[in-house]
Amino acid sequence: MRLTRQTNYAIRILMYCAANEGRLSRIPDIAQAYSLSDLFLFKILQPLVENGLVQTVRGRNGGVRLAKPAEEITLFDVVRVTEENFAMAECFENDGTDCPLIDGCGLNEALRKALGAFFEVLSSYTIHDLVEARPNMRGLLGIEERPAQVAAG
Repeated sequence: MRLTRQTNYAIRILMYCAANEGRLSRIPDIAQAYSLSDLFLFKILQPLVENGLVQTVRGRNGGVRLAKPAEEITLFDVVRVTEENFAMAECFENDGTDCPLIDGCGLNEALRKALGAFFEVLSSYTIHDLVEARPNMRGLLGIEERPAQVAAG
């Protein structure tokens, strides 16, 4: 199975927002971090907003942010809303009506199990996991470090 560019960059938008936690992320900044066009990212953003993964804030100082904590957004959540088709073989398309073996095919069963395992693994990883896997994620994305907060005493 190969994920589309849309899914790849949808995950990356979410990773950027998670790394930039507590602040709004601007599409031009995200586009620059990944060397993409703003227009391409706006297209990808739509299903993320519609499915409650990202919130947009309008206005001059607007931007985007995660709609829920990064720990609650799994890779499966993203793949489910960005991929159009999970057919691993022709017989998965059109309910397999063109295949005389559809009701008793071992290949069909094996591929369904493989797809289920794929979804299970994606469900076990969150956006938070991906961001925390790299200690220098903010630097890699060109996100400015926040000044250290002084504890009130």
